[in-house]
Amino acid sequence: MGGHSDRPVFFDMKSKSVFSKPAVMWLTAGLCCLLWGSAFPAIKAGYSLLKIESFDTPSILLFAGIRFFFAGVLTVIIFSLIERKALFPKRSSFKKIGVLSLFQTVLQYIFFYLGLAFTSGERGAIVNGTSVFFAILISSLLFKMEKLSARKIAGCVLGFMGVILVSLDAFSQGAASFKGEVFILLSSISYAFSSVFMKCFSEDDNPAMLSGWQFVLGGAVLTLSGFALGGRLEIIGVKAVLLIAYLALLSALAYSLWSILLKYNEVSRVTVCSFMIPVFGCVLSALFSDAEFSNPAVIIIALAVVVIGIILVNSGGKFRKNVV
Repeated sequence: MGGHSDRPVFFDMKSKSVFSKPAVMWLTAGLCCLLWGSAFPAIKAGYSLLKIESFDTPSILLFAGIRFFFAGVLTVIIFSLIERKALFPKRSSFKKIGVLSLFQTVLQYIFFYLGLAFTSGERGAIVNGTSVFFAILISSLLFKMEKLSARKIAGCVLGFMGVILVSLDAFSQGAASFKGEVFILLSSISYAFSSVFMKCFSEDDNPAMLSGWQFVLGGAVLTLSGFALGGRLEIIGVKAVLLIAYLALLSALAYSLWSILLKYNEVSRVTVCSFMIPVFGCVLSALFSDAEFSNPAVIIIALAVVVIGIILVNSGGKFRKNVV
């Protein structure tokens, strides 16, 4: 480590100080959360456009696989152009890509897509908010990457209170789908592990490279699995093509940027920003499903509470370098 080849050109100009700055981190994390929040209504719309039923697991896997395979291709192309060199993995990176692909793409999105097939986008966004707790607990208690302080716990509790506030309308409309929400919960646990692994692996590897190739591998596994099990998609019309392209692009941009933030910041400082995803997800799901919130002011209050929680987790304390 330490040579120029280990440091991507785009992040070589004092990049650590730039991406560790709170303002840069919050703005970048906010963009990622907005993109991820938009995935909830987009995926639900995809089920309708592609005529996928909730019980058609093979087609659901095929849908997810195509999205992530192209997300990986886009990530590699975009960041290769930005850094002016081809992002190919080293032999030592293959195992890391395999682990990331298993937790970030294969397991997380099998559970995520199955979950959204059985529950609403609003409910899915709410349950997905638990991933913040899992990520911080895993990084603190299992991997010993940072200390679990009262400040971090308080910030997480505040953030989750905001998620609960924004979810009141969703939980007052219709019966809950236990199956769907359990799948989303398992997806959140898988995501939490992937965040910690990305933090570890990006110490020696380009995070954009890891992101891109783990998407390619995971997308290929999901696509082949779905196709082998009999999955089929009716990609008819421009809307369906544009929807898949949008889902691929948002994954390419959001996860790559998120991985860069994880490289230069503590896991807790970054993942606590994930509480914004349920807020964006609930609002966008409601807007695109023509649902109405009984009290729009609740959304503003919820967002304010989430932001306070994020600030609390990011205030004070010194960065502790990963030694795992």
